[in-house]
Amino acid sequence: MPSPNRSHRAVSRAAMLLLSMLLQASSCTKSPAPTTAALESGPVYDDAFWAHWGDGRGELSAYDLVTPRYGAPRRGIAVAIFVTETFSNEDRVKADRGRHSKRDEFPVMKLNLIEDFATGIYDYHLLTSAFVSLAPVNSRAAGAPTKLSFSAQEWCGHTYAQMLFDHRYVRYTGHSYFDGEADSSSAFLVPANAQAEDALMSWARGFAAPVVAAGDSAEVPVTGSLRVARHTHQPLAIAPARFRRSASPERVTVPAGTFEADVAGVTLADGRAWTFWVERAAPNRIVRWSCSDGEHAELLGSDRLVYWEMNAPGGEAALAKLGLTPRPPRTP
Repeated sequence: MPSPNRSHRAVSRAAMLLLSMLLQASSCTKSPAPTTAALESGPVYDDAFWAHWGDGRGELSAYDLVTPRYGAPRRGIAVAIFVTETFSNEDRVKADRGRHSKRDEFPVMKLNLIEDFATGIYDYHLLTSAFVSLAPVNSRAAGAPTKLSFSAQEWCGHTYAQMLFDHRYVRYTGHSYFDGEADSSSAFLVPANAQAEDALMSWARGFAAPVVAAGDSAEVPVTGSLRVARHTHQPLAIAPARFRRSASPERVTVPAGTFEADVAGVTLADGRAWTFWVERAAPNRIVRWSCSDGEHAELLGSDRLVYWEMNAPGGEAALAKLGLTPRPPRTP
């Protein structure tokens, strides 16, 4: 198995000291208050949005996935889960009813992207979570990322990393089985209008900033992907990216059917480019995506479910609605 790049060193103690100094400075130095316009520059979440996304269910969509790993394309399955939640700003987790003050709570759109694929004898199981705020918080506009996390499990070991978006700064924490990457923490400046590569699926559907009209484009800074950083053993970076939307739709056929789809694309500073085909009709699901690194996925099926309650024996029958089948016996 290839060993990780040892230049990616853990810096936990020094970074935590730096973070403490930054936060103290922030609390002692008055910063200009963000303007109302700055906090309202993101997407609008109106009554129609909440009528659909506030119904207590999550949207599950399964995809036929091809993703590159170890120099070869790997076939697998991806499942994208979109669901709104009430978040605790202090703990940066889902807020249980009655446990937090109303001042601590704000709404988010959660995206859980699960990717499973085999590499030779062993499997990879990846989970990327992107939480986009649906209200202004921490001097960032609605539609900005508030938390990102990523975990990977494979037969050599597992890793976990997260980013928490605060006023001016992002706090990063990482843990890894691999030597040279064991435990690390840091803090770095991130502009208020920054988006995150791991939240691009949310942006493509109109849940996240920046707002880009059909036929138009915009350039905003983007934080690098936790998943990409893990697989390439490169440090996280912030760089400008070009967001664009097509002027007219395309007709797209995938295993789930044929759709009129709007095309949304993002070109990153390192040259990689993401393209998303978004169902024009409500609920505007992503029916296909591709990346210039060779990854691509097509929609198999989709449903809205209270999936967290469907864990009893027999619940697996609902997989058919997603175009999936239960795992056969003796499957790793």
